[in-house]
Amino acid sequence: MKKNAPTMKDVAQEAGVALGTVSKVFNGIAVGDSYRLRVETAAKKLGYEVNQYARGLRAGTTYTVALILPNVDHPFFALLAQHVCTALMQRGYRMLLYVTAASPEAERECVGMVRQNKADGVIALTYNQLEAPADVPFVSIDRCLGPNIPCVASDNYAGGRLAAERLLALGCTRLAFLRIGSSHLSETDKRGDGFESLCRARQVPCCTMRLNDDAGEEAQFRRFFQDHLQDGRLDIDGIFCATDLLALWIRRILADLGLRVPEDVQIVGFDGIQQLGSSAYYCSTIVQPAQKIAETCVDLLLAKDRSNIPALVCLPVRYAPGGTTRE
Repeated sequence: MKKNAPTMKDVAQEAGVALGTVSKVFNGIAVGDSYRLRVETAAKKLGYEVNQYARGLRAGTTYTVALILPNVDHPFFALLAQHVCTALMQRGYRMLLYVTAASPEAERECVGMVRQNKADGVIALTYNQLEAPADVPFVSIDRCLGPNIPCVASDNYAGGRLAAERLLALGCTRLAFLRIGSSHLSETDKRGDGFESLCRARQVPCCTMRLNDDAGEEAQFRRFFQDHLQDGRLDIDGIFCATDLLALWIRRILADLGLRVPEDVQIVGFDGIQQLGSSAYYCSTIVQPAQKIAETCVDLLLAKDRSNIPALVCLPVRYAPGGTTRE
């Protein structure tokens, strides 16, 4: 018959100390080194494990934080999840990961599950205008959800301007900005705003196509390029795509039309996605500081005093060549 799991009382008896001493050791309260060693030795001998969840409930915290993401098959989201998990572990917290497939219903259900699991807070990157709970500390990534919900984002506007500057410096004279994304307002919309503003300032021709998700994107982009194709040549020689994945997609469409990248058309993406097992980028790109985004989110969420937390934190980006521009 299976023996019952050892208790704190068993550990105290094995160590020859008071039950209160055992409690202090497991709760990180200072005791004499000799007592701590005896308790730890007894716990190891008996196979006693501290129930961190129950301990957290008694202390009014579970030391868990929920991360809500639309998916993790997108390399940038997967990298972000890894860095959030690492940042939390360094603070003694665990991460609960919720994947929503960008569904508004799934996002709302995740908030309900967070409440049931008594998580200490939420970090969320949503594709929708989620109503953040007032009773749970909350940090948003890329989308402003309310005046009391801090938002952490890359400096998307500066990133768009940087993309335009690089394409112009590399000899492009006729530019385009392409985007697919959520219909809800987001900090990422500023990528195109920054790009267009620099084109206006430099008086450079720029055409734009901004599409919402599930809007027949491939057919519309093919039509866009066919409209700009004359005698086998494109009247656009520099393209800024709102994401690296879109940049790769556009590159395939251009190849189908007989156009070479970067010889005929140069492309810059946004995210900084690196090839698997390599430090090389899939395309020339504006690199988001994924690790810094994660660490900033954790710092804001776990701050003891949240009264002076800024509504928006913008983190700097940088450009990196990746084979789709003529460096």
